[in-house]
Amino acid sequence: MDSLNELLALPPFSLPQREKARRLAERLAQLTAFHCQACPPYRRMVEAQGKEAVAPQSSEQIPFIPASLFKHMDLLSVPPEQIVKTLTSSGTQGQRVSTIYLDRETAIAQQRSLVNIVSDFIGRARLPLLIIDSPDVLTNRRLFSARGAGILGFSLFGRDRTFALTPQMMPDWQAIDAFLRRHHGRPVLLFGFTFILWRHFYQPLLQRKQRVDLSCATLIHGGGWKKLSEAAVSAEAFSDALRQLCGLSRIHDYYGMVEQTGSLYLQCASGHLHASLCSDIIMRRHQDFSPCETGEPGLIQVVSALPRSYPGHSLLTEDRGVILGIDDCPCGRKGNYFRVLGRVKDAEIRGCSDTYAAAF
Repeated sequence: MDSLNELLALPPFSLPQREKARRLAERLAQLTAFHCQACPPYRRMVEAQGKEAVAPQSSEQIPFIPASLFKHMDLLSVPPEQIVKTLTSSGTQGQRVSTIYLDRETAIAQQRSLVNIVSDFIGRARLPLLIIDSPDVLTNRRLFSARGAGILGFSLFGRDRTFALTPQMMPDWQAIDAFLRRHHGRPVLLFGFTFILWRHFYQPLLQRKQRVDLSCATLIHGGGWKKLSEAAVSAEAFSDALRQLCGLSRIHDYYGMVEQTGSLYLQCASGHLHASLCSDIIMRRHQDFSPCETGEPGLIQVVSALPRSYPGHSLLTEDRGVILGIDDCPCGRKGNYFRVLGRVKDAEIRGCSDTYAAAF
């Protein structure tokens, strides 16, 4: 569909919200009509909401389904023989996981979108990459899920890819020190999941007599805050601790989910999460699911122009958030910017870091 290629061809935060919303609504309406035709279970859910596939004129009017539905149903909009990749969400033992089926077109679109978004923050050059995790996560199928997929996705932006942790989740100081010597004084990229980074990298580093200099590094991390918030470690405290210990000042949290891979919401230098041209965020009131006003907390709905092989373009999450502003972030990026406030009470743990942390 040409509308998607048009969005992917533009800088990811270049259009004012009004123009972005118009273009995105056109693509979302196309996807809704396509999925209604190609996926009978999805069509029945849309009909049960009293919606029409071709009627919506804005993202707020697009029918949505719960993101958790992918834990209970196999939803596809293409023949099974066209599936080239299957993703599963992270989950604790005994917890259901989401299963997402990608055809070649959807997988390529997700990769293009991810490259556009991350490159806007770190540039197009591939940087030396230190992965704050164990290589086992890519070879052990028990561990490979959204966590492994996240590592593979961000590996696109790196060279000299080095794992910072051993299979026992202990710092591999020899590998870390060698990596930093090779790239001393030059920009490097760090990627990891929040709780893993805190427990298995920051805390051992705090106990180590020899400090490491990460003043030239950029860190991208995400995957859930539940366990850290229980330990009274806020996002601000997390960043301050890393800054004071090793000079790491360029830190970007992100919000995203396997159900909409490629539609990543990255945090800018002002501490705000941003929606790109291929995705958007809507807050809804829990009483009647009506859209919230700017500054009013609500349930997070995510919409994405990317999913074609499965009906995941409009999903209601179990997270709470608030849209902070539109088009006027100090970082200069256009569109909605927001903050995640946490999980709905009693909702299942879902983030890569949180599901890992549940074992502790």
